[in-house]
Amino acid sequence: MGQGKKAADAKAVLFKRLYGVKPDTFEEMRSILQKEFDALHKNGGKPPKLTPEDKRYIALKYLREYRTMDSIAAEYGVCKGTVCLAIQWVEDTLVKDGSFALPGKKVLKRKSDSIQYIVVDVTESPINRPKEGQKAYYSGKKSAIR
Repeated sequence: MGQGKKAADAKAVLFKRLYGVKPDTFEEMRSILQKEFDALHKNGGKPPKLTPEDKRYIALKYLREYRTMDSIAAEYGVCKGTVCLAIQWVEDTLVKDGSFALPGKKVLKRKSDSIQYIVVDVTESPINRPKEGQKAYYSGKKSAIR
């Protein structure tokens, strides 16, 4: 194996670690999103705040790094709602194209047939009660049981 092939493989591995997808998949996503973007904006109008490239990066950062929408919004200079819409647009566009799909409920159900243990989080959490005027909310049942 030549040096060029090793370097390309190393770059592909680093790329996958950074973005969560292979470079070929990344480019396929780009072409699908750009085609949909061009179709939506063929009549002109006010240019959107985020390009399809930005939306793709935002969606991948959100899915790969588990970053909050607030931190991504601050990085791109937009509001949290814009980030949310961008992520939804990327996901919907890629699924609508048919090249990308998430497994359905049936696939998840089939795999869950082999589950032997289920862990349930039963952590107690405090409930805020009113300090004053609690009599209006208190039924008195607990004192009647004694």
